[in-house]
Amino acid sequence: MRQKVTKQGVKAPCRINRLLLYCNEKKQLIREQRYQIQSLLQVDTPKKKIAALTGTSVSSVYRETIRNKGKRGYTAAAAQELCEIRKERYRGNRKFTPAMERHVRDRLTEKQRSPQQIVGEAALCDIHMVSHERIHQFIRQDKTRGGEPWKHTRHRLKHRKRPVGGKRVNIKNKVSIELRPPIVDARERCGDWEIDTITGKDGQGAILTLTERLTGFLIMEKLPLGKHALPMAKVVVKRLTAYKNNVHTITSDNGSEFAEHEYMAKKLNAKFFFAHPCSSWERGLNEYTNGLIRQYIPEGANFNLYSEEDITLIHNGREWRRNARSKCCY
Repeated sequence: MRQKVTKQGVKAPCRINRLLLYCNEKKQLIREQRYQIQSLLQVDTPKKKIAALTGTSVSSVYRETIRNKGKRGYTAAAAQELCEIRKERYRGNRKFTPAMERHVRDRLTEKQRSPQQIVGEAALCDIHMVSHERIHQFIRQDKTRGGEPWKHTRHRLKHRKRPVGGKRVNIKNKVSIELRPPIVDARERCGDWEIDTITGKDGQGAILTLTERLTGFLIMEKLPLGKHALPMAKVVVKRLTAYKNNVHTITSDNGSEFAEHEYMAKKLNAKFFFAHPCSSWERGLNEYTNGLIRQYIPEGANFNLYSEEDITLIHNGREWRRNARSKCCY
């Protein structure tokens, strides 16, 4: 794979998109890097190694962990929020002008962009734009005035409710993501997959999603028997067998539907890893993909109303959104 050198002298694969390089040139950390720093700090990784793994300088890592450290230590979410607050503070002269409002409305309603995508696109095209937090604020204010853009946001301004308690399932012989080869994090090869399921109304019905980390290639499959472990595992094997030469690892969350991980690993001659609990960023691409799919299949939808043809159409729509995201945001 061809390599090129950023201004910091760090070699980066040519597939890294322009905005990531833009952020590195400006010595700015992005959200994904902050979550990676948090995960590495949790396992006592030296700052020098963190810098190498995240593609930043050692001084940047020290500055980030000191400047954005809270009472409970460093957390990526809090660090990102502090960063957004500072950026908004320094953008005092960058007001949300009528021209910006027209641009935001067009991108939200006609182009189906998210606030983050709008800001990323503006950065690449050298368009003056406020932060994505300010755009979210505008969407909420516009909703109270009877506006429509909020209907085009992924979550429709709803906050996700985290389940408390619930039945825990003990999955035997799990292998932690901490033992996953470093090459998977580097995204330097094709064949490392992230897996998840989307559940229908009242837990009835499910859709399997498999996302390849390097290319973003998506496989969607309706699960007629729901999230039962063995039937789902057989579907995974069936769909990935066609790409068997490009199946090195699979990473999932700790859901009970992945209890047959050893079956999948054996049939596909691959290694299966489990992310840490409540650490969705460790499967960030798959989580983001599911969020885009939810624009077409909202929470509480009856999956019996969706045919295989519908799933194909949704998949194609999702691919359009992914391409727009990769070109405009990251």
